[in-house]
Amino acid sequence: MNNPDVALLILRLTFGLSMAFHGYNKFSGSSGISGTGGWFFSMGMRWPNLQARTAATTEIVAGLSVASGLLLWPSCVAFVALMLVAIITVHWKVGYFIFLPNGGWEYCAAIMSVATVLAMLGGGTYSLDHYFDVNVNLGVWALPIGVALALCHLAISYRPSQSK
Repeated sequence: MNNPDVALLILRLTFGLSMAFHGYNKFSGSSGISGTGGWFFSMGMRWPNLQARTAATTEIVAGLSVASGLLLWPSCVAFVALMLVAIITVHWKVGYFIFLPNGGWEYCAAIMSVATVLAMLGGGTYSLDHYFDVNVNLGVWALPIGVALALCHLAISYRPSQSK
């Protein structure tokens, strides 16, 4: 059976739920949200506790949104923006491969790619966007809009240490 709608459902569920759990881990991991805030502080974020809560909440809400297919397009934009911030602030200097110490940027780039493709394809027949006849889909514009949002966020709030 080759059914693109079933394929989109599987992709949305696995990707969306994985990203929601990724955000949940920022709240409930071994050091909790305060540890995430401390990590954000160490990388040079101006408002680390607020930004940690915002990132975690965005990953949970956008992940559940992608999984359900409700407001899929703006949720995919959010993932593009989140992952580009992660690449620039943490992973770029490490290198490409995820297996390098502190993790390279390949995983974040893969997430950006999946989010962009989902934004282009839409949620399919088995999505809440389809059920509610929500037609918010600007296709490939998810990538440049996500990039623009990430760069604006970094310009406003990223102050890496000059000693690094």
